[in-house]
Amino acid sequence: MAIDINKLQQQAADLSSQLWAIANDLRGGMDANEFRNYILGTIFYRYLSERTEMYMQEILEEDKLTYEQAFADADFKPIVEQWSIEHLGYIIRPKNLFRELNRKIIKPNGDADKFSVEDYERAVNELTGSTLGHKSEKAFEGLFNDMRLQDTRLGDTVSERTDKIGKVIAKIGEIDMNLQDQQFDVLGTAYMILIGLFQSGAGKKGGEFFTPTGPSKLCATLATLGLDEAKTVGDCTCGSGSMLLETQKHLSKQKVGHFYGQENNPTTYNLARMNMLMHGVDYQNFDIYKGDTLTNDMYGDDLKLTVQVCNPPYSLKWSSDSKYLDDPRYSGVGKLAPKSHADFAFLQHMVYHMDETDGRIAVLLPHGVLFRAGAEEEIRKYLIKDLNRLDAVIGLPANLFHGTPIPVVVLVLKSRRNGNADNILFIDASDEFETGTNQNELTDQNIKKIVDAYSERKDIDRFAHVAKIEEIVENGYNLNIPKYVDTSEIEEAINIEAVKVELAAVAEEKRNAIDKVNSTMKMLGL
Repeated sequence: MAIDINKLQQQAADLSSQLWAIANDLRGGMDANEFRNYILGTIFYRYLSERTEMYMQEILEEDKLTYEQAFADADFKPIVEQWSIEHLGYIIRPKNLFRELNRKIIKPNGDADKFSVEDYERAVNELTGSTLGHKSEKAFEGLFNDMRLQDTRLGDTVSERTDKIGKVIAKIGEIDMNLQDQQFDVLGTAYMILIGLFQSGAGKKGGEFFTPTGPSKLCATLATLGLDEAKTVGDCTCGSGSMLLETQKHLSKQKVGHFYGQENNPTTYNLARMNMLMHGVDYQNFDIYKGDTLTNDMYGDDLKLTVQVCNPPYSLKWSSDSKYLDDPRYSGVGKLAPKSHADFAFLQHMVYHMDETDGRIAVLLPHGVLFRAGAEEEIRKYLIKDLNRLDAVIGLPANLFHGTPIPVVVLVLKSRRNGNADNILFIDASDEFETGTNQNELTDQNIKKIVDAYSERKDIDRFAHVAKIEEIVENGYNLNIPKYVDTSEIEEAINIEAVKVELAAVAEEKRNAIDKVNSTMKMLGL
């Protein structure tokens, strides 16, 4: 299906103005990354509600019953509840549907029917409570924890909090959320817009949670090249889950058996699970874990992944405690990534979890991993000489990411390198970008040029070079891209004869000028 860029841009612009109006109602004593949670949580609640209505309309069509009628029937109620739990993973009662809450805000039927923030709090609690003891419990547990509806910063009284949250619900009710339109990522787009609108808190650290579309699309394309489907896809620092979801789009059958992710930030961990559900990923088809990937591998020892994408926090400090030398993820080298730069620790985790048959990795890292000495040099040597899994090194432009202007590199690794076991491809794509309002952008055209060069795997003047392993060894396993791709400025050829003529003309002009000055001074008697 062709993507209508103009339509997506208009949807994003409309959403931006609607979110701005909502945020202005909520600002008060809260900073951006706090009231963001109320907006995203309510968008998600509306999604779950409308998904319930769509499903119930479908299964009750033959019985010619509405959801309200079926739920009010003593015989039908347990049946529709069971269907909802098994198919959706949760239950939203008819009185708790988003449209019903919104109706009570906009047009209540008398004072007793008016909306209260306590109605919303009860609705959310009943939703999550319905999952207890079921397979879906893990996917929904604590999803709304960051939407604190009793927070006094919303208002000291129930009435004040009701007024503020009521405005949020009413405004979100105006957003065009066509559930059939899978092209438009409402939650992800809303998240990015909120970061852009308020450059504080979440804005400064936004890059930790959300990888911009261009780099995300590039990694997903590189990691899935030639694959129809993937048994397993993982991201060990999954943030909001955007890269996991992007990966599925680039499989020719768009089919993933199971998604795996790990995220240490509790708010972002909730956002990732919301995002998976909002993109139609069944609660049984993903596992997102909360915890520190480097010190607590929640994947377990046995999980092997077909495709892995990742944008870990760059040069993160970690303990590098000697006890981790016994961790099977790091034990092969005999040295740990340094305390000041955990970049290779993330990569080693990914390599450990590669499927041996056809595992692929595309990971975004700072350029320092290419040339820093010490333990990192030993890890590079291990990946290249002992494992022979590094397939390509691709340098990207500067200022692509929220929160950092530094240029980064994509490392592509494969567990089976087939005919390329004796070489590594280097690509200098540092000039492949368009200048955006706040940061540079990697366009579809830029991505195509990079992916085409990766697929063709041949030397391209000043852009790509296929380096034999012997060349890598000669450079002491230093992977700095300028060692392999000539990026120096081309000097213009100099025409010596033309320069001589030009200098002679300048000398003649100088003599004439001096003669004129001398003549003038003589006339003046000087």
